[in-house]
Amino acid sequence: MKRILFLFLGGCAVLLALIYAFIYFVPYSEGVRSGELIKISNKGVLVKTWEGEISQGISGAQIFAFSVLDKDKEVIEKLKEYQGQYVKVNYTERYATFFWLGDTKYFITQVEQEQSPHFRN
Repeated sequence: MKRILFLFLGGCAVLLALIYAFIYFVPYSEGVRSGELIKISNKGVLVKTWEGEISQGISGAQIFAFSVLDKDKEVIEKLKEYQGQYVKVNYTERYATFFWLGDTKYFITQVEQEQSPHFRN
């Protein structure tokens, strides 16, 4: 009986580890978006995560919500610096997320400042 219980619990642990590895390491898609960076914040009660929003339309009708992993400190600092400016971000979309990683499935991996298309000469 103990052996069956041990095998069952071991199988459950392996299954959970595989699910975690799949969600964390296998991207669903990768891409680039641009717009005005309207929000970057460190939010949460038990676990703090970095969350942000980019407005992709003139009236703010299209909002791209994203998360940033804590390990990407350079990206977080650039986002803070570019607050309110036009930016281009590279992101990775995951199948799902865990509450300690972020609120969205979109994770920013790189950010750079761009000139707004609305004010070009």
